[in-house]
Amino acid sequence: MTTLIHRLKQIRAYIQTAEITYHRQPNSVLLLAVSKTKPATMIAEAYQAGQRHFGENYLQEALSKQQALGAFDITWHFIGPIQSNKTKAIANHFDWVHSVDNLKTARRLSKQRPPHLAPLNICLQVNISDEASKSGIHLHELADLCEQVAILPNIKLRGVMAIPAPSFSFEQQCQPYKILYQAVKSLNKPELDTFSFGMSDDLNAAITEGATMVRIGTALFGARQ
Repeated sequence: MTTLIHRLKQIRAYIQTAEITYHRQPNSVLLLAVSKTKPATMIAEAYQAGQRHFGENYLQEALSKQQALGAFDITWHFIGPIQSNKTKAIANHFDWVHSVDNLKTARRLSKQRPPHLAPLNICLQVNISDEASKSGIHLHELADLCEQVAILPNIKLRGVMAIPAPSFSFEQQCQPYKILYQAVKSLNKPELDTFSFGMSDDLNAAITEGATMVRIGTALFGARQ
């Protein structure tokens, strides 16, 4: 067994244990393998071990990998910052986008999504810790943006994504996820079923507070080059 396959098995087991520990439904948390800066060969190895969802931050790098891995039935997630001149390629080549933080971007993705493809799944990125260095809307903007995005054609609003400020206390890690989860639930929109919460360092807190998709890179693929 290779190191990558061993890590993948460990992470899957860890998620399953966390689901039990924090009273989540079995298989309610999906592993999104964040493969940015990693070669297509590593993605292929993880795919052959059963991993199907992969997240990429950099468009040109992702398109190159998609071309190399065209024979594989991969679900591609774009999780990086979105520039206006990149929306057409994102709309054409991805299944999910986690980092929408304004109406203009959502409209461009809607307009540029080819009609023969399934609607593009969208998560709104919320800057839950109000950090100046991070993208995302403020929490008080969430309800209005949800209403505006939900009516656009060719895309499907699925939920929210967040990257809170780093914290080393479990309780402090839980707090921003709890606040955002409750804010989404208060909107009373059952179609908002996706909570893209948690990375390698705060996995337990994210699963505790309702994550349905955890974005794991370093713990799976190793440190970035």
